Amino acid sequence: MLIGKLYQRGDTLIEVLFAITVFSLVTVGALSIMNSSTAVAERALEITLVRNQIDAQAEALRYIHDSYIATYPNPVAGQPSAEWAAITANNAVTNASSFGTCTPPPKAFVINTLTEKVLARTFITTNVQTYAQLRLTTPVSSEGLWVEAIKANPANKYIDFHIRACWPSQGMNVPMTLGTIVRLYEP
Repeated sequence: MLIGKLYQRGDTLIEVLFAITVFSLVTVGALSIMNSSTAVAERALEITLVRNQIDAQAEALRYIHDSYIATYPNPVAGQPSAEWAAITANNAVTNASSFGTCTPPPKAFVINTLTEKVLARTFITTNVQTYAQLRLTTPVSSEGLWVEAIKANPANKYIDFHIRACWPSQGMNVPMTLGTIVRLYEP
């Protein structure tokens, strides 16, 4: 009986501490990978949602432009065709873009995609709660999403509309920015 107990050994304190340390490192590593994966998935979702908002603004611009072309040279007051005049007025068109900044320029605007009405710069805020979007609640506002009408050369028969979005994202030190350009020709 005594001989059997001599050959039985337990784990030493060093071995137990080493096993706990390895387990802790593996657990912390797995949690950090899981956390970064969640942040990447959230950024991908934000980009998708913002891209949808930008596409909605582009489609609204095209719709207003097509309505104007259909009624040219006499746009109908109160209809989307009349909004083209507000968008392309000389005081609404700039000759330089503010790309790369998260501050909408003074002549920026946004289009209410439900009513096809142009909303002035006063409806645009840089206080973004989740991602850049047009909030269709009352009152309608835009969070980090705006459109700029840019005509680089007065002789050009087109206007470039720069649609910009800027919002803070989880795990990033700099804001996320996304944008596109829509070129529409004047009749």
